[in-house]
Order: sequence, then C-alpha cells, then structure tokens
Amino acid sequence: MKTQVKLKICGVTTPEDAHALVQLGVHAIGINFWSQSKRYISPQDAQPFLEQIKGKIDRIGVFVNEDINTIKQLINNNLIDVAQLHGNESDAYCQDLADSNIEFIRVIKVQAQDTEITIPPIIGKRILLDTHVPGHGGAGQRFDWNLADQFIKNHPQHQIIIAGGITTQNIAEAATISPYMIDVASGAETSPGIKDMDKVKTMLSLLS
Repeated sequence: MKTQVKLKICGVTTPEDAHALVQLGVHAIGINFWSQSKRYISPQDAQPFLEQIKGKIDRIGVFVNEDINTIKQLINNNLIDVAQLHGNESDAYCQDLADSNIEFIRVIKVQAQDTEITIPPIIGKRILLDTHVPGHGGAGQRFDWNLADQFIKNHPQHQIIIAGGITTQNIAEAATISPYMIDVASGAETSPGIKDMDKVKTMLSLLS
C-alpha cells in the first residue's frame, strides 16, 4: 500500500487559517518570514498562533537569506519546527544549521532548460523542488514533474517535497510521482495569504 502524500499549505498569515488547517488535518503549514513576500508575517504577529498550534501541525518557517541567528532564535523559542531555505544560502550556512541540530529544508529551483536535478552537497532529510522564477518563488508556476519523478527515484533516502503551480485541478497528477509532500500556496487561496478551506478540503480528499 502506498504511503499517503502529505499536504503543506504555505503562506499562512492569520490565526483563523492556522487553526482551521489544523482542524482539517493538514500535515504542515508554511509561515513566510521574508519581508518582501506578499504573504509575509512578522515573527511577533505569528507568535501567538504558532504557540497555540505547537505539536498539532508541522510549523515550517520560510526564509530567504535570513540571519542564521534569527532562525536559531525562532527554533529555540519553539515557534517553528523546521526552517525552509528559499534563498541563496551557502553550504556553510546549511552545515551550521545541521551542526546546531536544526532541521532544514533546502529548496532546489528547477529551471525550464534543466534535464536533471542536481543535489547540493549539504542537504537535510527533506528537499523541496520548486520552479525557478525571478526572485524567490511564489509565482505559482509548475516545472517538469518528470524531473521530480526521476529525482525521487534516485534519492529514496530523502523526503522530497514538490511545489509550484499546484491546484485542485492537478494535485492528483502531482501525487502520482509519490513525493513525500506537496506544497501549495496560491493554489489554495482566495487572495495572497488568505486560504480557501474548500480548496484545501478538496486537495486532502484527492490525496487520501
């Protein structure tokens, strides 16, 4: 029997959405701490609901070239469980997190001309594959999932997450390559940062 593909809803900005996603049984939420994101929320504003949902859902902080001490502080304060690195973080930066026993997800950005996906030297257990776009993600565009399929088969020791342009219309197709988790932001929204629970329910039903 195949393992159920998990669902992560990224770009959560309100306590109402965070609690609703917990109630629906979503596996993880992403909190975008990059100030230039249209789904940005400050750690101070997110703190109350992040504390309330601790232990009920995987809380993943999304960062872009953040001061590493900020990540360490958020982890040490038990506000997030995992750091997702969406910038140009170096191998040394990732090694520092690993040495500090901080779980991190390194993002690999897949470009249109890529014929295979190359794995960086320093990597955590989880790897996120996303579409390469100008800036740092969030464009809602998909990449060639055949590349992800091959990558998943080549790296069974890792938990592979796929993101980019996933909606209620294509999430079942995305699940056929058996990623560990599917990451959705714009595909489960009514507007940036405001989640559509009907879409989330549909996605969960298609993954079950």
